[in-house]
Amino acid sequence: MSFTLQWSAAFPSALFCRCSSRCSSKSFQRHCNRTLSEKVRVSDALSSKETGSNVRIQGWVRSVRPQKDNLFLHVNDGSSLQSLQVVASSHLNTRDLTFGCAVDITGTLEKSPSKRQNVELRARHIEVVGECNPVDFPFKIKERHSLEYVRQFPHLRCRTNAFSSLLRIRSEATTAIQSFFRDNGYVQIHTPVITSNDCEGAGELFQVEPAGHNDSDDPNPHFFSVPAYLTVSGQLHLEVMAGAFSAVYTFGPTFRAENSQSRRHLAEFYMVEAEIAFTESLDDLMKVMEGLFKAATEHVLSSCAEDVELFHKYIAPGHRDQVDLMLKRKFYVISYTEAIDILKSSSQNFTISTEWGCDLQTEHEKFLVKHCGNVPVFVINYPYELKPFYARDNQDQPNHTAAAVDLLVPGVGELCELEKSPFSHSNTYLQLREFGSVPHGGFGMGFERYLQCILGLHNIKDVIPFARFSHSCLL
Repeated sequence: MSFTLQWSAAFPSALFCRCSSRCSSKSFQRHCNRTLSEKVRVSDALSSKETGSNVRIQGWVRSVRPQKDNLFLHVNDGSSLQSLQVVASSHLNTRDLTFGCAVDITGTLEKSPSKRQNVELRARHIEVVGECNPVDFPFKIKERHSLEYVRQFPHLRCRTNAFSSLLRIRSEATTAIQSFFRDNGYVQIHTPVITSNDCEGAGELFQVEPAGHNDSDDPNPHFFSVPAYLTVSGQLHLEVMAGAFSAVYTFGPTFRAENSQSRRHLAEFYMVEAEIAFTESLDDLMKVMEGLFKAATEHVLSSCAEDVELFHKYIAPGHRDQVDLMLKRKFYVISYTEAIDILKSSSQNFTISTEWGCDLQTEHEKFLVKHCGNVPVFVINYPYELKPFYARDNQDQPNHTAAAVDLLVPGVGELCELEKSPFSHSNTYLQLREFGSVPHGGFGMGFERYLQCILGLHNIKDVIPFARFSHSCLL
């Protein structure tokens, strides 16, 4: 393993002078002063209770307010929703110090007279690292841009308050999910992205082949021995690992070649999937699903309070009450048969009719959640014909059902579902059953749908860093 240090003349701060007494040029003197200042994040500066320390802040200007004697800036580096106020002498103001520019500032943390924050930075030196023309920049100062407008700029939307908050929430939610599984004894499995299986059986796959490979004389035209695809689920490989570990999970990207641009669909998204060995009870799976949802949500609410409040106050007003209700109440459990009876007895006109044996659609799922008081609902014991052959037969009459469960949540519909086996009657499946097989079960949770649920966002493209969907542009 080797490391290479590169230096660019455009960024003299990459150099570190060990003898400031011999630095005669003003530029090097300023540089040496910066090296004596501790580099801190904006979030750490805002929470600091100590004043008088020399610090260095690097970030992007969110506002500029010049006055006769002083210059006021708000600088943000992505570490928090709140920006740090910077106060400087007016002689430090330059033409390229504008909204959106990147800056490197050194100065002293002082107690702020404002009630909005405890400290402010009294600047001694301001360097504009990257200029920004505010006229051409698509986001304007003091304007609140809609999510639809921001969506047009996937390469720039991380600079808006809403989307930077979303990314911090997404990061903390990822941490919370990993912590939940770790604390409960699960082993993380890095399942492959390239596979030969269609776990969903719907045929909506992205095929993978080497670029430029088109040899018609090759008896095996595929790079691998069989056609290969981007994965639609890691469940195949989790089921393999459940033959050696009692509890496993994976958390990674999955792909669906659905020709849809609707607010519900993405071609690339993230799935949280788990598999538990030595279990025959749906209650065991439902306990894990509910525990995962509540633990992750409680962590996000406590760790990203300001970021979550932005969504609940300005984008989805009143949604916090909905989230608190989901955390407070125990999730409902109804059977598929009860769900059909509820739908058939309702006065609502559904686009797709409901009869026993039909697969529940999104409109049905949302109605059921609303009917049960807008708390998550487990629907269990689906018709046997709707589930894979290996699902446990409940052996009930007259309605023949299988032991299966889906979790429906407010505003989204289906969030978690019992995983479907990709093995069919393959030799792999038969060997797994032949050598030390145990009863097992698993589920998958769409990460983006989870974020939609807790934040109250209607479009799934607003909860992922780079949305991939049919006919979309790729960065």
